Amino acid sequence: MAAAAAAQVQGRVLHRLLLLLLLCLSPKASCAQSFGIDRARDCFVKDGEPFRYIAGSLHYSRVPRVYWKDRLLKMYTTGLNAVQTYVPWNYHESKPGVFEFSGEKDLEEFIRTVNETGLLLILRPGPYICAEWDMGGLPAWLIQKRGIVLRSSDKEYLKAVDSWMSVLLPKVKPWLYQNGGPIITIQVENEYGSFGCDMEYMRHLTEVFRSKLGRDVVLFTTDEPSLHSQSCGSLQDLYSTIDFGIETNITQAFEMQRKFEPNGPLVNSEFYTGWLDYWGYAHSTRDSSLVASALDQMLSLGASVNMYMFEGGTNFGYWSGGDFNVSFLPVPTSYDYDAPLSEAGDPTEKLYIIRDVIRKYADIPAGPMPPPTPKYAYGYVHMTPYKNLTELLDILAPYGPVKSKHPLSFEEMNQGLLSGLILDGEVLTDWMIYSLDIDSVIAEGLLPSSFHSSVKMKRLDQAGIAAPTFYHGSFSIPPDIPSFPWDTFLKMYGWTKGQVWLNGFNLGRYWPRQGPQMTLYVPASLISASLPNNVTVLELEGVSCLGHESAGCSYLVQFLDRPILNGTFR
Repeated sequence: MAAAAAAQVQGRVLHRLLLLLLLCLSPKASCAQSFGIDRARDCFVKDGEPFRYIAGSLHYSRVPRVYWKDRLLKMYTTGLNAVQTYVPWNYHESKPGVFEFSGEKDLEEFIRTVNETGLLLILRPGPYICAEWDMGGLPAWLIQKRGIVLRSSDKEYLKAVDSWMSVLLPKVKPWLYQNGGPIITIQVENEYGSFGCDMEYMRHLTEVFRSKLGRDVVLFTTDEPSLHSQSCGSLQDLYSTIDFGIETNITQAFEMQRKFEPNGPLVNSEFYTGWLDYWGYAHSTRDSSLVASALDQMLSLGASVNMYMFEGGTNFGYWSGGDFNVSFLPVPTSYDYDAPLSEAGDPTEKLYIIRDVIRKYADIPAGPMPPPTPKYAYGYVHMTPYKNLTELLDILAPYGPVKSKHPLSFEEMNQGLLSGLILDGEVLTDWMIYSLDIDSVIAEGLLPSSFHSSVKMKRLDQAGIAAPTFYHGSFSIPPDIPSFPWDTFLKMYGWTKGQVWLNGFNLGRYWPRQGPQMTLYVPASLISASLPNNVTVLELEGVSCLGHESAGCSYLVQFLDRPILNGTFR
């Protein structure tokens, strides 16, 4: 009897241990995990032990979902222990009250993939994110509210922010580190000190984050290391961090952080491994040896560092934003950033130099670096002109025009002009304004899949500019290679400026006459191995005629096996 009783007790103990183990493996369960700041030891503490992160930025909104795991594994194999990402509000709520969190926009799947890869996560949910993303991640519909003041304690703005955060943050909470997930820190706003100084706004955001996520989560801010930015961007309940690149004096930068955080970890939340491009300017790069040297110096000080970017990715569709410095500086479709992983996710020389630095301070996982994704040059595709944009208004704007004596603004029409137009001193009146839904029309196949047209296009070297016109072409991939399709890069021969779709997916904007970007990245996931692949181009200004006009013009695009990001620019 005693033996039987002992066996029953042992069985119950084993059963409870098994349940405990299963709970610990659940991403939404906590097994006494903790993450915080130890100000006495000037460090982060993870599960009671001193900790510092060596992280890299990767934006899930700029990388195809099918490649999330590949990119994260390459970061892990480099020796990183964390990844940092933004959550663009307008990516998930492009229309008021309509939230999208599936497919490419499945934030929780991205977090789950981070967790499975063995990385920790630094989340930056805004509401403003900058990131050279369209409107800094703020939805365009916000500015339809007359008089609204963005990034402030304006009641209308805060009402919209609160509504968004009431949806987003409950999705995030189960993935906090203390709840068994990978999220160790969360940023509030983004470099706010360089924009405003509304402390009521920052306090409101802090309270919203605390109420939704709990009091024990580490919330932080990021600002440039200047007195003004740190003063206006920081708050007592938020840990102040800084950002800078290789041009900055590292000692002086961290001294500025210490003015606002006398104790706690040194943190560079955005250490720039490269830089972004602008249309019409040279391709930006940063010297790999200087990046490695600065990283080495920061790590030798015990600092936590996030490398921005580790992979830049792509501004598909219309998501590319811009900067303003005296004049407007639009950002191209590529967000390559001269990062350690290329736009297509391939390891660069810079990555291996960085890994050699990390090796001095942390263990590098065993095993080889995952290889580059294969690329293929599918060659030329002949494009046929269809109709110009005005001939398709019945399809692109099925509800007809809005009539107005004067032009309406973007805020009033979701698109339009900023002010009135004057021609030869006369104000132009009696407008018909069409709101076009081009993407839906193309994605739903409402434009013919095969174009037949006798449209005679103006040559680009003739006077005047051709009307915005749609073109169509198609290609099939070789049937004898079973591993296809592969990634590729689309080059626009003789084209001026416009937008390209592949099988209904908006690849982004091309503008080769401005440069420096000459090719568009095309991930393999967009290419069909069995069906013809349809290419649709909306050329806004005009395309060069290749060949003799008497024999008929040829309009070509070309798929290459390599990118061209440093082309001729004006």
